[in-house]
This record gives sequence, structure tokens and C-alpha cells, in this order.
Amino acid sequence: MEVLKALPPASVSILVTSPPYNLGIRYRTYADALPRGRYLEWTGEWIAAARGALHDNGSLFLNVGAKPTDPWTALDVAQAARPHLELQNTIHWVKSIAIDREAGVGGDLAVGHYKPINSERFVNDCHEFIFHFTPTGRTPLDRTAIGVPYQDASNVTRWRAAARNVRCRGNTWFIPYATIQSRDKDRPHPATFPPRIPEYCFRLHGVERIALAMDPFLGLGSSAVAAAQLGLDFIGVEMDAHYLAEAVARVKTAIAGVDKRTE
Repeated sequence: MEVLKALPPASVSILVTSPPYNLGIRYRTYADALPRGRYLEWTGEWIAAARGALHDNGSLFLNVGAKPTDPWTALDVAQAARPHLELQNTIHWVKSIAIDREAGVGGDLAVGHYKPINSERFVNDCHEFIFHFTPTGRTPLDRTAIGVPYQDASNVTRWRAAARNVRCRGNTWFIPYATIQSRDKDRPHPATFPPRIPEYCFRLHGVERIALAMDPFLGLGSSAVAAAQLGLDFIGVEMDAHYLAEAVARVKTAIAGVDKRTE
């Protein structure tokens, strides 16, 4: 929070982040179990600081999860942001999905990764929220930067906006985790998102309008990796030295990959 407060006003174009959810997640150094009232007060404090640093046409993409026995967490966090920012879009990050052949696909389809819930009361939780907050609710977006092709392109020229044969992806993003061999080695953090999440956020906001991107809860650096791959200036903040070292290593690998592609 102190870094956010120290930044010049309106200096950050976009924040993409996933703060602690206050669900008792076992981080290395942070105790994720504040009293609910204090947690929401703290949420309002850091979001107020973020608003001070955010450009008037900026974006805050805030990823928040919940658990079946505490389903209001994400919505309470969104309410804590309400005094400071406008909720412009609510995006659903779908981690796993099942589609029956009756829906028009070739056969039954089940893709993605989820943590099974062993309960007689609750279904498996296969999604999280990504709240898109802006200062005024009027931040322009590059809606087709992460667009998807039309299934039937034969008639798209009737609509000027569809001339590129790409439509807005909408507010449901199916982004599964990559399959890993070792949790300790490949994903040594209990709550992280794939780099494609911040990549989509950056692209949707409009890469050409991003002077500075930021993640005040860096974790393993997925947002920094996405920023490096897109050539964006970036600030990341992380209190855990182990996670920070992992993030720096991943960003260096991402930059090396970009350099190799441009050789």
C-alpha cells in the first residue's frame, strides 16, 4: 500500500491483481485470516490508494475467489471498492467447463482444471470473478483485441463492427491452468492466476494506451510475465522474498523468449 501511496497521481494506466482472499489460504509469510471487518477495511484502504495512482481513463482488474462455505467474499470485496471506483464490467474466469453434445459440439466435452469439492451440499467450484473497476465507468476498451471469430462468417459484412470477422469475447473467459508435474516446482504459490488472465486484461484495456502497468500483489509474477511479453513498463510489489525471486526468474525467462522471437 505504501508503494501505491508514493506513486504520482494518475501515473498508472492499469492495475491487474489478485489480493489475498481472506479464506485461510496458507501463504508462506502472510496470515490470510483477518477478522472480516478489518479485511474489508484494509481492502478499501488499498483500493483508495490505487485510485489515487490510477489515470482517469485507467482500469483496475481485480480477481477474487471464494469458497462454498464463505460465498460472499468476492461480492463483499467488490462492495469495499464501491466508494472509490465504478464497477464497469464483471468478468467470469471459467477454469473448467463441461459441454454436452446436445449443445452442438462433436461429442461430450469436459476441459480445464478444478479442485474437487467432496460435499453433499456444494457443487465443484469452477470459476472466479474478475471485477473491472474504473474511475468513472467510462473507460474505453479495445473490445476485439481479445475477440473470437464468428462461427458463421458468411454474413458478417452486414455489420460494420464485424468486418474483421472478430466479435467481442464477452464476460466469460475460459482460461484453464496449464498442466503441471510438480506443485512445489511449477506453481509454488497457493493462489495464482495464469499469465493469460493479465494478458487479456492488458489487451482489453488497450495495450497502446498503457504507459505503466502495476500489480500490488505480485505473487509468482503472472502479471509481470504478461507485461514483459507485451513490452509494457511494469511495477510489481510482493512482500514474500521467495515468491518475489520466483517472479523475477519467470520475468527473465519471458524477456528472453521475447528477445529470441525478435532476433
